[in-house]
Amino acid sequence: MDGGSPQAIVPRKGPEFAWQDLPRWWFGGDPFRTRFFDAMSLLFPEGEKFFIACVRDYRDSIADPELRAAVKDFMYQEGQHGVVHTSFNNHLKSQGIAVDEVLTRQRQIMFDVFRRRLPKVYTLGQTAAAEHMTALMAHGFFSTGMFDDADPRVRAMYAWHAVEEIEHKAVAFDVFQKVAHGGYFTRVLSMLQVSLTFPLHVFAIMRHMFEVDGVRDRFRVWTKGLWWLYGPGGLYPRLMRHYLAYFKPGFHPWQQGELDTYRLWRESYERSGSNALAAADAVMAATRAA
Repeated sequence: MDGGSPQAIVPRKGPEFAWQDLPRWWFGGDPFRTRFFDAMSLLFPEGEKFFIACVRDYRDSIADPELRAAVKDFMYQEGQHGVVHTSFNNHLKSQGIAVDEVLTRQRQIMFDVFRRRLPKVYTLGQTAAAEHMTALMAHGFFSTGMFDDADPRVRAMYAWHAVEEIEHKAVAFDVFQKVAHGGYFTRVLSMLQVSLTFPLHVFAIMRHMFEVDGVRDRFRVWTKGLWWLYGPGGLYPRLMRHYLAYFKPGFHPWQQGELDTYRLWRESYERSGSNALAAADAVMAATRAA
């Protein structure tokens, strides 16, 4: 990925989608890929609340007016992500997924354990780490064309989310470094913890989803799916350089991340009158033509 430069954070209202007729396995009929992104969507609303709370801890200590404005827009965007993914998660609930139970457990871990028992600078480090993880996924969404055979509505939702993750990807990191004065050890330790616990949480939710779906031959589904994620040429290996950059002592989020397709999405979105479906389709068309 080539280096990028800071982008203006745009406080957009989240798009609305009709999910009623969405196929159960909307990602090319593949249960693993579908439920991988469904499980992540399920985690987003409570995760966004956690991120907002961890950044808000330091908001009153921010002297830089530009960073204060960025924090305000970051919080708005994260709030909109929660709204849109809650709508999608309500659709998952209609499929028999135990959404409320999963969210209750997640809330207990994040707010009753992390927020109450860990130092604020560490939970802000967790937030910066999670924001880096979601930003690299966002860049991967655009650079790999991985949603090519996904339902257009879910693709549009994740493209919109990806754009906003790219726009505000440095906010929590800058607050961590410049305001909380978090050190390298805290940054690395929190990233290692997030790197381990986040996928394990996603996989646990997917296991429940497969049970609800009545998926047969789950060993084959897991084996094929994990190869898609971690095998040579898989999703995560293609993003590994971006991920590992976080561990460099002098790292900053704007040092990496290809932005041409981000700009294409933004131009298409604004030109189409804030049509998230049209913007995502424009990005996919450019990716196929490349």
